[in-house]
Amino acid sequence: MERLIESYLRDWTYNTRRKPLIIRGARQVGKTWIVDKLGKDNFKYYLKVNPEKERGVKSIFQSRDPKLIISELSALYNTPVIENETLLFIDEVQLLPDAIATLRYFYEDYPGLHVITAGSLLDHTLNDLPYSMPVGRVEYAYLYPLNFVEFLMAAKQEGLLSYLNRYSLGSPFSEAIHQKLTSWLRLYFFIGGMPEAVKTYMTTENMVEVEKVHSGILTSFQYDFSKYGSRNQQRHLNDCLEYAANNIGKKVKYVNINKNVHSGYLREALLKLERSRIVNLVRRTQSSKVPINQNVDYDVFKPVFLDIGLVCSLAGIKLTDIQNLVTDFEGALAEQFVAQELLTSFETYKDASLYYWAREAKNANAEVDFVFQIQNEIYPIEVKAGKTGTLKSLQMYLCEKNKDTGIRFNLDLPSIGKNLSSSVNIKGEMKKIHYQLLSFPLYFSGYLTKYVRKIPD
Repeated sequence: MERLIESYLRDWTYNTRRKPLIIRGARQVGKTWIVDKLGKDNFKYYLKVNPEKERGVKSIFQSRDPKLIISELSALYNTPVIENETLLFIDEVQLLPDAIATLRYFYEDYPGLHVITAGSLLDHTLNDLPYSMPVGRVEYAYLYPLNFVEFLMAAKQEGLLSYLNRYSLGSPFSEAIHQKLTSWLRLYFFIGGMPEAVKTYMTTENMVEVEKVHSGILTSFQYDFSKYGSRNQQRHLNDCLEYAANNIGKKVKYVNINKNVHSGYLREALLKLERSRIVNLVRRTQSSKVPINQNVDYDVFKPVFLDIGLVCSLAGIKLTDIQNLVTDFEGALAEQFVAQELLTSFETYKDASLYYWAREAKNANAEVDFVFQIQNEIYPIEVKAGKTGTLKSLQMYLCEKNKDTGIRFNLDLPSIGKNLSSSVNIKGEMKKIHYQLLSFPLYFSGYLTKYVRKIPD
């Protein structure tokens, strides 16, 4: 399956100013696969180090002499290590903290050598590193499950992708294309974007086999919990994992996770899940101008999960007859989907963060699902699972923050509502607002930045 990050990695390969690259992402999102493909397709020699398979390799990286490290690796793996001809890949690098420290020496002494590292629990290692990171001497890339475009690529739906890429906001959109995209979108809701799950469906079209893949991935996550501390801490992680999957887009309330456990322990468990990139915590912000993170309450957040297919699995949704499956969970799945798409719309080298806005006041509560920065503007985003739904919270945000453009994702055709007006109650005072509404089908989420930059006059 083709991944969009591949073009970024090829650019890195031929960039003379490149640095050793650290690829970060959750377990089983495809980090090893994409590096294997890069190494085999673009290099004369490919040397792959995996400390899980070659336990003795740890001693090699205790040296700080890159010449000695290269010599020993070349002998151990019987592979030449030559600048501009060899890709050196250190997989599961979280097991080799010393290897992370050596990256600065590769950069300084062997700038022509291509070096990539990756690891599933890497963020924990970086957070607990006993020495300083080689700041300025490494670069990062971030990998997520397949987004909807990549899913369509795997399904070989080149016609739909071509139509989406050619579409100009404001022009008519084919109803037949919309219906077909919506059908694929519904399929993606239940399969998700974990590479093994997508490959399994594309080769078998058997949803029971997809269920097995989801179950195996979740079991591997829980197996990792054994590395996080005591049995109590592992139980907290399991509690938080299940809570996050069943409360997508809802403000975290620790008492609802486990009323018998101190909130501090549960908060730490959620942060560990975030560092594992299994859960993304969408934090509340009051910002309406850039930078978006200047007025963030880091103690208030709502969870979204790594992958929408895994959400369905944890929620116990059976995939045997999805064509006739209607659940009360559709709203949460729609918000989960948009969150995943927004995360993958960031530049590959950026560690993405998502935010939402909420106002808690007597008889005047309001919450906007996401606030999102595009260029130097911040936009409120509302997500609806169907074609209808009120926009009171979005209108309240526009009024309170003196903004004139809101964004809605739903299951309707794309449209631009110009010169709209509404009356908004702000602290007991009715105020009139005028605004425009960009309304997109859910499957446009990954194209949001492209379309907002080209809003027709």
